[in-house]
Amino acid sequence: MPIVSVEIITRPDEQLRPELAAELADRTGEIFGSAPGTTWVKVVLIPEEHYSENDCTSGSIHPVFVSVLKEKLPSPESMQAEVAKLTEVIAQICARPLENVHIIYLPEAAGRIAFGGKLTRK
Repeated sequence: MPIVSVEIITRPDEQLRPELAAELADRTGEIFGSAPGTTWVKVVLIPEEHYSENDCTSGSIHPVFVSVLKEKLPSPESMQAEVAKLTEVIAQICARPLENVHIIYLPEAAGRIAFGGKLTRK
C-alpha cells in the first residue's frame, strides 16, 4: 500500500514525459516489492518561481521532494537501502542529480489511514 507523493520543481519550459508517473509507480513498486496495483504514485509539478531557499538564489536548483507513506516502516538498515535505491531511480526518471532528490518517510499508516471508508489495522 505504499503511497508515494512526488513534488518536482520544474525548470522554465521543462516538459516532463506523460509516462513519468507510471514509470515512478512501476520502479518504486519494484523496490518496495509491491504486488501490481498496490503502490500509488502522485506527481505534482511546482514551477520554479513557486520554490525558494532562504538567503540564497535557488534558480539553478530544481529538486524533487518525495514523501513515502507505508503501512509499516522498515528497519533503519532496510530503510537506508531502500532510500539509496529510491534516490537513484527517482533521480534517473526525473532527470535530476542524486543530491537534489529528498525523501521523507511519513509515520506508519497502520491504524491511521482508511481506504474506501475502512480504517487499516495495526
